[in-house]
Amino acid sequence: MKKLPLAFYAGFLVVALLLAGVVSYAASSSPDGLDAVTQTGCQLDEAGEPVGGQCIAQNAGEHATGGSPLADYTVGGSEGTTGLAGVIGVLATLVLAGGLFWVLRRRSRDETPSRVE
Repeated sequence: MKKLPLAFYAGFLVVALLLAGVVSYAASSSPDGLDAVTQTGCQLDEAGEPVGGQCIAQNAGEHATGGSPLADYTVGGSEGTTGLAGVIGVLATLVLAGGLFWVLRRRSRDETPSRVE
């Protein structure tokens, strides 16, 4: 099997980090499609919270992981840290997936019987 050059992996990492760290600031702060649908039929205040009418969003509670370090695509709930949260997410995914692939590759190589001719 032909191995890909290190430059390919480095380029992939740079593109992923740029998308997560820079382009994420251009994302819309408006509610996504699911939020918009759940707010249909509600009267909303300036913060976008339902204050009247009838809609699904009135029954929504706080999410179980709402207090986690990367909740709401921010670091510690601080505004303006969307890019940093994205970079942390990319690096965490890279470490977890890379470690899993490394372990599985090692195991399959060790368990493959050698070819006897």
